Amino acid sequence: MSNSTKQSALVLGALGVVFGDIGTSPIYTMREVFSGGHALAPTVANVLGILSLIFWSLLLVVALKYVAFIMRADNKGEGGIMALIALSQRAVGNNGRLSWILMSLGIFGAALFYGDCVITPAISVLSAAEGLKVAAPHLEHFVIPIALIILTGMFLFQHKGTGGMGALFGPVMCVWFLTLGVLGAISIVQYPEVLAAINPYYAVQHFVQHKAQGFFVLGSVVLAVTGAEALYADMGHFGKRSIRIAWFGLVFPALLLNYFGQGALIIHDATAVTSPFYLLAPSWGLYPLIILTTAATVIASQAVISGAFSITRQAVQLGYIPRMVIQHTSDEAIGQIYIPFVNRMLFVGVIALVLGFKSSSNLAAAYGIAVTGTMAIDTILAFVVVRTVWGWGWGTTIAGLVFFLTIDLAFFGANIPKIVHGGWFPLLIAAVFFTVLTTWKRGRQILAARMQTNAFPLEPFMDDLVNHSVQRVPGTAVFLSSNRENTMPHAMLHNLKHNKILHERVILLTLVPRDIPYVKDVDRVKVIPLGNNFYRVTVDYGFKDDPNIPYALNLCIAKGLDFDMMDTTFFLSRQTVIASKTPGMAIWREHLFTGMVRNSGSPASYFKIPTNRVVELGMQVEI
Repeated sequence: MSNSTKQSALVLGALGVVFGDIGTSPIYTMREVFSGGHALAPTVANVLGILSLIFWSLLLVVALKYVAFIMRADNKGEGGIMALIALSQRAVGNNGRLSWILMSLGIFGAALFYGDCVITPAISVLSAAEGLKVAAPHLEHFVIPIALIILTGMFLFQHKGTGGMGALFGPVMCVWFLTLGVLGAISIVQYPEVLAAINPYYAVQHFVQHKAQGFFVLGSVVLAVTGAEALYADMGHFGKRSIRIAWFGLVFPALLLNYFGQGALIIHDATAVTSPFYLLAPSWGLYPLIILTTAATVIASQAVISGAFSITRQAVQLGYIPRMVIQHTSDEAIGQIYIPFVNRMLFVGVIALVLGFKSSSNLAAAYGIAVTGTMAIDTILAFVVVRTVWGWGWGTTIAGLVFFLTIDLAFFGANIPKIVHGGWFPLLIAAVFFTVLTTWKRGRQILAARMQTNAFPLEPFMDDLVNHSVQRVPGTAVFLSSNRENTMPHAMLHNLKHNKILHERVILLTLVPRDIPYVKDVDRVKVIPLGNNFYRVTVDYGFKDDPNIPYALNLCIAKGLDFDMMDTTFFLSRQTVIASKTPGMAIWREHLFTGMVRNSGSPASYFKIPTNRVVELGMQVEI
């Protein structure tokens, strides 16, 4: 396959995955501006003002900030909030307080992403189903049932993965963007004066004329840029070049044509504000447009849900979430995964939103607060990288930070009134996830410290092993150790106490999570002989790697250490954590942590260890 063919395939793939969220925003954005909570009258001046705001928002927030700037802040080619957390943590080094602040900001940004993952499928699919109200008003009472059926089917089929449907995503979204552009262009031809809105004068006049109301209308304008962060988050799958080609070559022009076409339609017919997107289509094309819109919103929702799976796996491997069942749905693409627990939680949240809010207009009142919060956090973390890694001067860094953060905070501030109208829902979800992520991270730190205080030094034991023989039995024993300190793994200590034996070969195995996406096989394992047929083996893996201990042990052959899996026993330590009043965490967080420990996934399953080769030894630990 030639380079140009590969590039074309990547661009088409990016169209199907990256741009679904931002690409379906035209369905409801203009409608909400002129009929939402801070609705404007559909006058010529107002239409031109809003179109100017949308144009400059897409240009400055999406094209300039994300596509041209933040996408340069990659972690070995990977993007997204977890990549920014890793980069910023690496940048500030041992500055404890600053590191904690940046980590907390990043975790909260990840938590806000989960709020967005719940609301995006609900508003997208519901807005598509509402096309029936335009085509056949007497079918309005079928809108919610149809949306629920589509969403239920989508979540039920998540376990099959996107591989089968993925080949269709790109072409369908290509047709979608071409349709957006054609419908918009036809309308613009009838009122070409609408193109004057490119002039920022109309955006400035909007604020001068409407003052406070003009500011709060930004809460609806921001709907045009929701999904911008997906361009950065999915960068590792398709590459910067592919995303940039797709954005500037098709997506950006198509979105602009459609928004300006809707503006021209509203100027020509003010009653079109009820559904300017669907009314762009001729009567004969309405039902085909509804079908295409439904397909596009399902694809957009699918991409967001897959993003939730991806960020959850990264959070697990960086130590922010307990181990859970992660199923791979493709033998070729490691990024295609399915997490049953996350799928169930998202499904419950999405269905609750549809039944609770009942229309995309009501949902739009809740949409934006989580997205704008994530955008602001992206900006802050990116400029930490700019200053510390890229070496920009303080003047340039502060100027850039102030410029982009002013835009982000303006959008965030305009969305604050939405909190009482439903914006509390994604914030509640974000607060729950933030609490879970930080509690697990802190709890693991306390647990490790408690266990370390009771650890037995390895060196005296090795000396004692020479002087006082312990019975050795044939085979290899692998003891998982959570630290690389020179101490005995707790499982080995308990095995000696109870069984009074050691295997003839002993492996002390430590898995080391790295703040990079992938670790090359050649760099993955390190083997250190300790004497007496003891070996310390460390296995490094990135936050997008698939931890697989048997595979990693096979890599030790190149280091002079071979394994027969049928002659190897894995000893794991399972802690029963007991909440106490020992200083460290609030007692309610200790109880939350102990509950998460009880319900976390089996390490044997997570690390792909054959269950018939595992021995678990339990112990109690107070935190």
